[in-house]
Amino acid sequence: MQTGRLTKALQRRLTIMWRDQPSQSDIEELEANVERVGLVIRLRWAIVAAIAVFSAFGIGIYGLAGQAGALAPRMAIPAFALLLVMVYNTYYQRTYRRFGNLATFNAAALVLDILVVTVLVYYSGGVYSWFDALYYLFVLEAALILPNRREVWGVAGLAAGAYVLVVGLVYLRVLPHMAMPFVHNDLQFAGSYVAVRALWTITVVFGSATVGGLFTIATRDRMAMLVKHAVRDSRTGLYDRTYLRREFAVEIERARRFRRGVSVIIADIDDFAHFNELFGTDAGNRMIDLIAGVVRQVSGCEGGEPCLVLAARYGGEEFGLLVPEDSESSSEEGELMAERLRAGIAAVLDDDRSVTVSVGVAAFSRDGRTPSELLGAADAALVRAAAEGGNRVVVGRTETTFG
Repeated sequence: MQTGRLTKALQRRLTIMWRDQPSQSDIEELEANVERVGLVIRLRWAIVAAIAVFSAFGIGIYGLAGQAGALAPRMAIPAFALLLVMVYNTYYQRTYRRFGNLATFNAAALVLDILVVTVLVYYSGGVYSWFDALYYLFVLEAALILPNRREVWGVAGLAAGAYVLVVGLVYLRVLPHMAMPFVHNDLQFAGSYVAVRALWTITVVFGSATVGGLFTIATRDRMAMLVKHAVRDSRTGLYDRTYLRREFAVEIERARRFRRGVSVIIADIDDFAHFNELFGTDAGNRMIDLIAGVVRQVSGCEGGEPCLVLAARYGGEEFGLLVPEDSESSSEEGELMAERLRAGIAAVLDDDRSVTVSVGVAAFSRDGRTPSELLGAADAALVRAAAEGGNRVVVGRTETTFG
């Protein structure tokens, strides 16, 4: 039992998902992450191609100058490193749609990228190598695919540390210096130059992490805002009818797969047209806002934190809740929440004005097995509640009444 809990805890840390059974919004976030990973894979292929072209032309230029013979013996290990990049990028490309949500899988590829760049830096002269510029590209890549800024800074730290380590080991003569043609190779052993050059690389690497992190966060926040506005009611901030119906299909599929239940609650304000006629639409809008607050409170979705219950404005004066249940045969949580909703709304006062609601509840699979069947059952129960005088809860096909 303890091992199972530890395994689940580890899985939560390894994945971007905030729960084991993702909702529609979780799925959309994972799909966005997969698309970002696909972009990074294409970027890595572009970098490999650019290095290959650069190497071919560079060797040609050295050959014309009569220096190709001095360069050739040093090319075997960098060529092997680039071949390794091609191998793991090919594997990544074939599997990322299945594993793109794993933060550690993304981080492992970035670590390999950093190690390959460090090999290229070492074999192209160390402290005066031009290949250190690739560190900056991979730090920006990290900002694009990793889930938080702390991990991006971790990649930047790895890049800076790898660079300092390799030039430091050469400076201390622990590693042999790889001399390059047409370069003043004694710079590798000039302590002040090595220190200043390493400081510059560290500065640019962490600058890339800062800029990339800020840019990516701003982009993700903007996308999150657009998604939020696309699926939320502009007046109450609750989810809209379209999103509730779409999410309902996901919840039912989850209920089938894990043999769990899900209840749908539909609440309609009693005689709301008459309320608006008596007190005006401004008072009606204020009452809608107050009721939306009760819906958020009852569902436990206050404060913008992720919650298992989905709360929506289902229509002009209708509100809906999707409530996961512990077992397929149970609808207790949905029924209790419906009664709390009814009682909470009945207690709302706006300048001594109040309203009541009729509430219908339907549960999978007792009252239906598809979104249409369950919403139809909840709506039929709501109609019965209103016909019996309102301010009551009617539960699905069982005709159970509260209130």
